[in-house]
Amino acid sequence: MQAQDRAIESTERPQPGDVPFRRRGLMLILSSPSGAGKTTLTRMLLQTKALDLTLSISVTTRTRRSSEVDGIHYSFITRKQFEVLRDGGELLEWAEVHGNFYGTPREPAELALAQGRDVLFDIDYQGTQQVKAKVDDNVVTIFILPPSLKELKARLERRAEDSRETIEKRLTNARNEIRRWTLYDYVLVNDDLQRTFEELLAIVTAERHRAARQKEGIGAFVEQLLGEE
Repeated sequence: MQAQDRAIESTERPQPGDVPFRRRGLMLILSSPSGAGKTTLTRMLLQTKALDLTLSISVTTRTRRSSEVDGIHYSFITRKQFEVLRDGGELLEWAEVHGNFYGTPREPAELALAQGRDVLFDIDYQGTQQVKAKVDDNVVTIFILPPSLKELKARLERRAEDSRETIEKRLTNARNEIRRWTLYDYVLVNDDLQRTFEELLAIVTAERHRAARQKEGIGAFVEQLLGEE
C-alpha cells in the first residue's frame, strides 16, 4: 500500500475499534452506478487511518482521464496485456463495462488477506459475483444508490469528463446496475455523503467483529479464560 493511499484520520469521525483476535482479511466490495458517489466514499474510507484498508488497484483497458494517475486510480494496460492476465488465470475477477475491460489482479489481494489486512474493491456487479463465487466467506458487498436518476445525471454532467453520448450510455447502464441491488449484503442511499460514510464505518466495524471471522483467536482466548482459577 503506497503512502499516498492513506491520509491522516479525522478526529471528528467515529472510528472503528481494533479487532483483538487474529483473523483472515475481508474483501470489502463497493459497487454503484457511475456518479453515485462510490469513488468519493472509497477515498474517505482509505483516508480513515484507523480502518487501515488496502485498496485493490484494478487494471483496465479504458483510456486514462485527465484527473487520474496510473497505478493509483487504475493500472492502465493494453487489451493484449489484459488478455494475457485473464487467460493466465491471474485475475480474481474481470468484466467488460462500457466497451472497456476491467479486472482485479489476484496475487496482491491474496497476499493482503493472508496477512489479516482488509482489501477494498471498487468493482461492478459482474465482478462482485465472480469474487463471491470464489471466496464468499470473506466477502462483504455494499451497493450505493443515488437519491434519484435526476441527481445522478446532474452529477455526471458536473463531472465534465464525458461526452453527452457517454453520459446517456452511463444512465442506461445505471438502470441495469440498480436492478442488481438484491445481489448485495448491504444497500445504502447516498443522499447525504457524511451520513452514508458513517453507515459504511458501522458496517465495517460489525463485519470485522463477527464471531465466525475470529473463530481461531476467540477459541484460544476462551480456553485461556476457562483455564483461569
